[in-house]
Amino acid sequence: MRAVRPDSHPDDERGEFESFYQASYSRLASQLHAYLGDRAEAEDVVQEAFVRAWQRWSGIGRYNDPAAWVRRVAWNLATSRLRRLTVAARMLRRHADPQVVPELGPDHVALVAALRTLSDRHRRAVVLHYLADLSVAEVADDLGVSRGTVLSWLHRGRIRLAAHLMSDDHRR
Repeated sequence: MRAVRPDSHPDDERGEFESFYQASYSRLASQLHAYLGDRAEAEDVVQEAFVRAWQRWSGIGRYNDPAAWVRRVAWNLATSRLRRLTVAARMLRRHADPQVVPELGPDHVALVAALRTLSDRHRRAVVLHYLADLSVAEVADDLGVSRGTVLSWLHRGRIRLAAHLMSDDHRR
């Protein structure tokens, strides 16, 4: 892949990209934070997705929805990172003493824990629809599945989340 230097883009493309970045970054970082459960990891994958978009901005900037391209890249990076982190976590459990990490607020912890009970597909659909505020049709398009599949995943995800969160409420 050939890197494109930022100074090779005309000023109008640079300004257009900067506006796009400012309008899209926080929302996408929040979505990926909910999916990954780690703000720093989410910011890393979102920044990488935007770097890739910048390198191809002369083409991507002409898309009807360049944010969809960046979101797809960020989600793919996040999924790859989750796989790597899962393998790394297994290795650490085998070879290292557990370390205590201070937790965030109870609501955040409960939501992340509940989301973790969902399959990857259901979690992704729930995060995109409820946290990213995408329509069912947009989620279906983003994930490359039918609208009915997304509706099914959302339904199953809500049931599982409710059961998990209700069982947490009873434990308190």
